[in-house]
Order: sequence, then structure tokens, then C-alpha cells
Amino acid sequence: MDTATIAAAKQKVQQRGFLDIDLDPTLDLFAEIERLKKEKNAVVLAHYYQEPDIQDVADYIGDSLGLAQQAEKTTADMIVFAGVHFMAETAKILNPTKKVVIPDLMAGCSLSDSCPPPLFKRFKEEHPDHIVVSYINCSAGIKALSDVIVTSSNARVIVDSFPKDQKIIFAPDKNLGGYINKVTGRDMLLWNGACMVHEIFSLEKITKLKQRHPNAKFIAHPECEEPVLRIADYIGSTTGLLKFTQTDPANEFIVATETGILHQMMKSSPGKTFIPAPPTNSCACNDCPHMKLNSLEKLYLCMEYETPDINMDEELRLAAKKPIDRMLEISAKAGL
Repeated sequence: MDTATIAAAKQKVQQRGFLDIDLDPTLDLFAEIERLKKEKNAVVLAHYYQEPDIQDVADYIGDSLGLAQQAEKTTADMIVFAGVHFMAETAKILNPTKKVVIPDLMAGCSLSDSCPPPLFKRFKEEHPDHIVVSYINCSAGIKALSDVIVTSSNARVIVDSFPKDQKIIFAPDKNLGGYINKVTGRDMLLWNGACMVHEIFSLEKITKLKQRHPNAKFIAHPECEEPVLRIADYIGSTTGLLKFTQTDPANEFIVATETGILHQMMKSSPGKTFIPAPPTNSCACNDCPHMKLNSLEKLYLCMEYETPDINMDEELRLAAKKPIDRMLEISAKAGL
């Protein structure tokens, strides 16, 4: 690849989100990515919602808690984060001296976008007697305004670690917050945010699907709306859903979360059947358009040319790190 082409592509990264470079179609991307891992002492961290090819080249696949834990303890010089922007940002918060690259800067998050820091700051100031518990699916700006970060894996444990009379603001996901209120008996004040993927599951279509598959267990992520959660046989984080399908004796599962997790479910339980829960639109399954912006080609390019990379103001990073450290500390004590 000539240097002029690479330089021109790098100049457009902020605008395009990725390195827009044509690759030789005969290039073995799997082999090339393995080569780059060794040459650059790089680790590829991928979320369960990534496309199967990316999951298959990853060194670690996990949900938000597992990815944060891996990012904290990695000895790699470069972290390649195949996920969405706030996840790569979290890795940079925990690893200021390491290079953190992401295949596509435009891989955002509808939930994170639903909670702008300036508006949330005003909301927080209106409730000075409340502490702030924020779901990890938020920007560094929201993390910096928080007292502790949670994931769907540890939210219940962390909320329970506070005295019952402690007033809490939970942001940004109203559905996860509502679920945690229900299972803990709390009355947390909820920010009105939601995930576009988990909000559009169709209760009517899921009910019909359950009728067609009477032996199937219906499992759902707590970011789903309350009417959907009400009919679930099991509610859990992405990792929790995966583990449930591995240990439960049922052979059929209807799965209400982003469809990327089905790849790992099928790999770990090849004899079982996994049916994606249908959304309210005309699609048969529910993909996150942000997660699916990443591709194997973009992953290779960001590793090869170390662009786009994540950079952050140090004052913001330090403020955002405190609540993440607190999360990791409570999670470790709880054995999570």
C-alpha cells in the first residue's frame, strides 16, 4: 500500500470513522490478524454482539464486565477493541499508556447517546442527596459524573451494597434500572434512556413464537422492556444468558438480546436450537447497527495502521476512572 493512499485515508478517519482503504481480496485476514497480534503485542477484545468472524479472531469475547476486567489486566501494548465507542473508551480510561484502537469510530450506542452529560449534570444537581449509579453503557462524561459504574452482570450486587435508605439515581437505562428496582425492592430515580435494540422486541410476536415452540425457554436481557421481561423464563446479562443455555436441560431457546450472542450459544451447545426473538419491525431478528459497523476488514486495517485510536483528556479520564475502579473492586469482593 503506497504511503499517499494511507495518509489520505488517515486524514478522513474523523469524517468516515474508519480507514477507507481497498484491500487485496486474496488477503487472508485471519492469518494477517494473527501476525499483527504477535508483531505488535496486541490483544483483540470483542463483545458478544460482534459478527462471527470477529468473535473467531478475538483473544477474549465477553460482555461489558468481562471486557472491562480483561482491559484492566492485559499486558498487551495495543488493545484492539471490537465493540462500540464507549467500550474502547473504558479500555483507554483503564490503560492511559497503551494504544487503544477501534475498527470504526462511528460505532456508537443509542443508549449512551440518550444521556448527554450537560443535561445529566443538571439532573444530578437537582437531586443533591442522591448518589449516581451508572450503567457502563455511557460516555466518559457520564462516568465522570457517577459514583459507581455497573454492568448487567453486577448491577444487583452493587446496588445492594448501599444502605437501603441511600437515595440513588440510576442512569442511563430505565429498563435495567426498573428491573434492578424490582429485584432489590429499591425506588431508584431513573434517567429516561433506553437501548434501541432491546426496546423493540415484540411481545405479541414473542408470545406467538412461544406457542409455536412450547418446549422452548424464553430468555431475555434486562435492558428489555418490563412486559417482555415478565414472560421470561430467565433474565440475565449476555454472559448470564450464555451460561444458562449451557447448563439448562432445555433444547430450544428463544433469545431476546442482540443476535451476535447466538454464535457463541451455537458453538458451545451445538445440539441445541436458538431462535432470535423478533422485533416490532419486519425483520426476523434484532441486530445492533452500531455493533455491526465493525468488520474483519476494518479490524485488520485498524491493527495494521493503528488508526482510529482513542484519545482522552487526562482530567476527564481520572474522573471517569474512579467509579469504574469502584465497580471492579466491589465485583472482585463479590466473586464476579
